[in-house]
Parts: sequence; structure tokens; C-alpha cells
Amino acid sequence: MNETTIALPFLRTWAPFLYLYGVGGIIFFIGMFIIFKAKSINLSLKKHRQWFAILFFGYFYYLGMHFFLTYAALNW
Repeated sequence: MNETTIALPFLRTWAPFLYLYGVGGIIFFIGMFIIFKAKSINLSLKKHRQWFAILFFGYFYYLGMHFFLTYAALNW
């Protein structure tokens, strides 16, 4: 690190990320589990498969983008 670099603490950088996608992910996956147990989704239907894929893609897309941008902000 040079004299212009400021080291940010873990609790202000990665802890919110871990909380958001850890706790939020648990809630998301519990919700998906309930959907399956209640038989509210029928993956043999095209529309249901599309929405199932959209939900998972959206979760992992935002997780990936948030990770990349946090990492980039801290290291570049």
C-alpha cells in the first residue's frame, strides 16, 4: 500500500456483503424450498421453468456483480 491507500475494515466492506447474501440467501432458499414442498411449481411447464431460472439467475447475478464491484473497489 502506498501513502494514498486507505485500508478499510472488514466490518465496513465484506460483512455487509456476507450478511446480505448469506442471510438473504438463506431466506431465498427457504422460500424456494417452501414453493417445492407446497407443489406450487411444476417444472414440466415452460413458464414455471423460466421463472425458476430467472429467480436463481437473478440471485447469483447480483451476488456476482456485488462481489466483483466490492473487490474492485478495494483492490484497484
